[in-house]
Amino acid sequence: MMTHFKIITTSFLRRPALFFKRFNSSATSESNNALVLKNKIGAVGTIGINRPTKRNCVNYATAEQLVQAFEEFDQDESVCAIVLHGIGGNFCAGYDLQELSTGNARILPEKRGPMGPSQMLTKKPLIAAVSGYAVAGGFELALLCDMRVVEDTAVMGVFCRRFGVPLIDGGTVRLPALIGLSRAMDLILTGRPIKAKEAFEWGLANRVVSCGTALGQAVNLADSLKNFPQKCMQADRQSAYYATYSAKSLEDALQYEFDNGFPVLEMESIHGARKFVDGVGHHGKFQLNGSSESKK
Repeated sequence: MMTHFKIITTSFLRRPALFFKRFNSSATSESNNALVLKNKIGAVGTIGINRPTKRNCVNYATAEQLVQAFEEFDQDESVCAIVLHGIGGNFCAGYDLQELSTGNARILPEKRGPMGPSQMLTKKPLIAAVSGYAVAGGFELALLCDMRVVEDTAVMGVFCRRFGVPLIDGGTVRLPALIGLSRAMDLILTGRPIKAKEAFEWGLANRVVSCGTALGQAVNLADSLKNFPQKCMQADRQSAYYATYSAKSLEDALQYEFDNGFPVLEMESIHGARKFVDGVGHHGKFQLNGSSESKK
């Protein structure tokens, strides 16, 4: 059974120990700067990849800072959801090929792939605010998220196909689960770009928004989740992930769902049922705490 904030135990994570080594050149001075910008907007934690001159491609130092930011917000009880975005007009253009081109390697720490948090399952909902390019490993980071708010000018795709760089940050696992094997193969094999309209039609984009508004819209969406009982929402999210990636059978998935959700009945459901009996939330209303809710 999954526990909060763990490595997803699927076969693609049983990987060789050696991967990328920090690029030893003048570029390493960048690691002293904030490659990842963290911010809190109410109950939402935002994580911004901050390498705009490289379209936010991720190097070793950036990957480490991403992991740290994910861990910090996932453990912060005042944060109900996390938004991942890119600084300067692009979400993320993948792994830094300049760093990879050196051919050096090192052992990666636990709980991360080359892009950073790609082997993590946070307990908090995770939303991607996609602008500009979200390609190669950047595409995989977007797939890591529960939902993707995509600007109408954004471009996604497996652009690493051109250079022989494999998807090793969850792309071959998550993409078929999200849009089906046939459509996933279209993108994986050809490496072609997919724009916002088609991504929405395929179920890859959850929202399509105007250029320049993805971050704000994603934060608003994330903030709206604070209105719901948190333990119930987190349990249902966890059960859905287990059923999709870890369950051995339908019976296993159903049993996990029951075992995982049952404790919530006492923690939140009885109180919620009493609110409904008192007149809150009738007729499908979602503003459960607003003054407009009167007893019906």
